[in-house]
Amino acid sequence: MSLDYLLNPENWSLANSAGFPQRILEHLAYTGLALALAFAIAFPLGLWIGHTGRGAFLAINIGNAGRALPTLGVLMLALALVGIGLLPVTIALVVLAIPPILASTYAGIRAVPPTVVDAARGIGMTEPQIALRTELPIAAPIVIGGVRNAALQVISTATIAAYVGLGGLGRFLFDGLALRDYSRVVAGAVVLAVLAVVIDLLLAGAQRILVSPGVTGRQARRVTVGSKS
Repeated sequence: MSLDYLLNPENWSLANSAGFPQRILEHLAYTGLALALAFAIAFPLGLWIGHTGRGAFLAINIGNAGRALPTLGVLMLALALVGIGLLPVTIALVVLAIPPILASTYAGIRAVPPTVVDAARGIGMTEPQIALRTELPIAAPIVIGGVRNAALQVISTATIAAYVGLGGLGRFLFDGLALRDYSRVVAGAVVLAVLAVVIDLLLAGAQRILVSPGVTGRQARRVTVGSKS
């Protein structure tokens, strides 16, 4: 076993339709589509449940049940229902991504101190304004943490697309195992791991930009350092 396949320039050529650049783009497309759909479903639901307190039992149990579901089993069920293609893969990945986003959004909103919410009501803010302008900014670190968790899970699991004949980095794993070309398997695993780390770092950077320094404590640290200097 060696890194020859990983270090072969031909496998990194943009002209190679089966090379790493093309497979990475396919993998990111599957991941992005699943995350976008999962966020569109789980985020508003978690925000509503967290703000109103209604359906908390549902949110907690959906989160627990979603974590317990085997992704490959969901994929097989979706294949039986809708046939081969991108749709069953997307369904399986969306089911995987919904629990961490839903649970983190709910938990983040519920963790906002009640006194803050009461103060917002006291100055005349409406319920949607309280949820979006008061609770969400405070809960943002937890919400984004859930999105990062979901992104890592989906990136790691999107290899199942190759199982039903699609592309992505899973092609190197499945094809390498079928051909007993373990250099190809190792290369695919390494690129997949690096891609997951890069995406997580990008989301961490986005979290630093989107979350207020006052919420994370950075502003207080700056004031403390400034007062000592």
